[in-house]
Amino acid sequence: MMDTFVIVLLALIFDRMLGEAKRFHPLVGFGNIANRIEQGLNNGAHKKLKGLIAVFIAIAPITFVFVLIDSLLQDVSVLYMLFSAFVLYLAIGWQSLIQHALNISQPLQQKNLAQARKAVSLIVSRDTEHLSETDIAKAATESVLENGSDAIFSAIFWFCVLGVPGVVIYRLSNTLDAMWGYKNERFIAFGWAAARFDDLLNLIPARLTALSYSFVGNTRLALKCWRQQGFSWKSPNAGPVMAAGAGALNVSLGGAAQYHNELQIRQALGPDVDMGGEIPVAESINKACELLNRALLLWLLVIAIVSVGLGLLL
Repeated sequence: MMDTFVIVLLALIFDRMLGEAKRFHPLVGFGNIANRIEQGLNNGAHKKLKGLIAVFIAIAPITFVFVLIDSLLQDVSVLYMLFSAFVLYLAIGWQSLIQHALNISQPLQQKNLAQARKAVSLIVSRDTEHLSETDIAKAATESVLENGSDAIFSAIFWFCVLGVPGVVIYRLSNTLDAMWGYKNERFIAFGWAAARFDDLLNLIPARLTALSYSFVGNTRLALKCWRQQGFSWKSPNAGPVMAAGAGALNVSLGGAAQYHNELQIRQALGPDVDMGGEIPVAESINKACELLNRALLLWLLVIAIVSVGLGLLL
């Protein structure tokens, strides 16, 4: 049972040493396949049904291949562990997320708003051209908290539950949601299945992430914000994560933001400034990264304890 802990640790070491794969990343190839599937099916009537079929066509064959490889390597311990760790490494984005955050916080600390706006535009979907210093810090802090769940903890969770096939299904589903999950005329019906499947897969790990942020930050405030604000957010999974994260950091997030030239009034997250909440600044981004890293250490500790416990029982 300790294999799971060792594999997760190896994957994080790979990510720490190698960072995000810059060339020939498998998800780029998968994205090209997904585009062709969407172009072939996203037309005419019954778009919701076609979207469901598209999700199956995109995910099932690739997952089947990984199931076969996984079963063939089960009896070769070292190869199995290296293969599993490499797949998990490709599915997580720990160092990439931290580096993106630093690329925003550093110029922001130097009052270089132009560079900070350019850097934050790479990880958020809101309009960034005219963001103030506070808005940039808010957007980046929110992104670190939310993507910590999507890019790291959910992938680790599904690996722990279902091994390599689990993490493959999760990462492919998450990629399809990022490509097809828009609520615009083109994808509102066709992308419905991809968005709902991703929501389902994130349901448990998102709440475990929110709980982790709470334990390693301002616990009382994080749990309070999660309880009062987490269920009013536009995303059922991002809400608890970001509300708990904002409370854990004692920073005021959420509120109005502009997307595609349209102002959206979003739920406030975290403590209000009038109640002692901190206004987001460059240091808030760094603190969010530190919170994420502490939560990751907590997950490693829990995985190690559970692995040892199951090993003793079995």
